[in-house]
Amino acid sequence: MNQAHWQGVIPAITTAFNHDLSIDTGFVLEHATWMIGHGCTGIVAPGSLGEGGTLSREEKATLWTACSTALGAGTPMIAAISALSTRDAVSLAVLAAECGCQGLMVLPPYAYKGDWRETRAYFGAVFKATSLSCMLYNNPIAYGTDVRAEQLAELVGDHPNLHAIKESSADIRRLAAIREQIGDRLALLVGVDDLIVEGVAMGAVGWIAGLVNAFPAESVSLFNLAREGRTKEAFDLYRWFLPLLRMDVVPEFVHLIKLVQQEVGRGNERVRPPRLPLVGAAREQALTTIRAALAARPLPARS
Repeated sequence: MNQAHWQGVIPAITTAFNHDLSIDTGFVLEHATWMIGHGCTGIVAPGSLGEGGTLSREEKATLWTACSTALGAGTPMIAAISALSTRDAVSLAVLAAECGCQGLMVLPPYAYKGDWRETRAYFGAVFKATSLSCMLYNNPIAYGTDVRAEQLAELVGDHPNLHAIKESSADIRRLAAIREQIGDRLALLVGVDDLIVEGVAMGAVGWIAGLVNAFPAESVSLFNLAREGRTKEAFDLYRWFLPLLRMDVVPEFVHLIKLVQQEVGRGNERVRPPRLPLVGAAREQALTTIRAALAARPLPARS
């Protein structure tokens, strides 16, 4: 896997749970292959949307091995690496490589927010841990750590296997700033669902997507229309999709996306504690939005 592989619509796949909240590995594999069949170009697991913080090391290994085997060599399985410590992150990166993953999406430490010297050392240690192609995940809104364009340039200079960035600052100006600093050295991927058309216009070549878990055909179509410069068609589809895409950028994004999946018959709303399924007015409001979108769905559902 290299920079050229970091493109297209790559789902951050949800983790399906059985009634006892064990992982429903069979459904996860079916779900992944279903999305690939609709034109997605890889799978990321288990990131924030995949409730990675609630999965044990052993569960991650099982998930990575099963998905890598099911997808085969032609479709990259990308491991989301998140940990409290540098040691644990490095260990997970090595484990992902052993499980057959072809790339890493590397998150900052999810509790301690260090200065740039510490953050640079952390990312560097994980990038060096394997020869796998790496994508840095920058999400200052969720994690409190912001890798600015000039800092990213430092990492690029030190790590030849850093091939991409998932930019989730929600600041469209950031993509231009990155390109100003490093040109086309990294593949730029949008990590915010309701910024994808704007992101593509600013040079993004990929989308780490959330609502794709329920709507892969619409997600791939929207991305392709934007890439091809078919502005009117893209915005017509975007206008329909936006009420759903905005569910990806609120604190309850895991609950909401799983609820959308349940409504389209592609999963269930079970989440692992401390998360609990939505109830009351919040759930009813979400269902109203979802069902209105389904009633006006522009593309027919495909099995």
